Amino acid sequence: MAGLAITRLEFGSQELRRRAVRVNDPDVARRLLALALVLEGRSRADAAHSCGMDRQTLRDWVHRYNAQGVAGLSDRKAPGAKPKLSAAQEAEVASWVRAGPDLAEDGVVRWRRCDLARKIERQFGVILAERSVGGLLRRLGFRRLSVRPQHPQQDAEALEAHKKTLPLWSPAPSPKPPRASRSNSGGRTKPGSASKAL
Repeated sequence: MAGLAITRLEFGSQELRRRAVRVNDPDVARRLLALALVLEGRSRADAAHSCGMDRQTLRDWVHRYNAQGVAGLSDRKAPGAKPKLSAAQEAEVASWVRAGPDLAEDGVVRWRRCDLARKIERQFGVILAERSVGGLLRRLGFRRLSVRPQHPQQDAEALEAHKKTLPLWSPAPSPKPPRASRSNSGGRTKPGSASKAL
């Protein structure tokens, strides 16, 4: 196999060691130290073994370092699955949540994740699990807390009239029980001595 060739030389081995001490990620620190060992003339096998990796792994990190510098030594996050809904569809779901359900059309007075999943499937032909709907709502900035549902035939005037008939007073607090006295009655007794018992 061809030897390692570090072509990016803006940092020497001492600077790579200093950066390894300051970095928060221990994996990046190991990679920096391995590169410093290579720059100091150690063999690929020795540098890799000293930093807990095999030779091929070290070779891969050298290629990343040559291409991207120190930033290339960090692990990349996996991109994750592509969203099933487009940005426009997600915005439409957000408008449904803000407006609330229509009892005649949706059959509910308050959105649940399963209700939204059914409506998303009806409108967009996309099947989402309830957990995925919950993640979508969090991404859109909605919290799990919701207002109390209101009956569609609730009479506001009757509600206000009922509030006016409620008494304004509250019952007096119950009296506190008396505190126990600190006298010695009923307390522990000292064991008598054997001489007094005779």
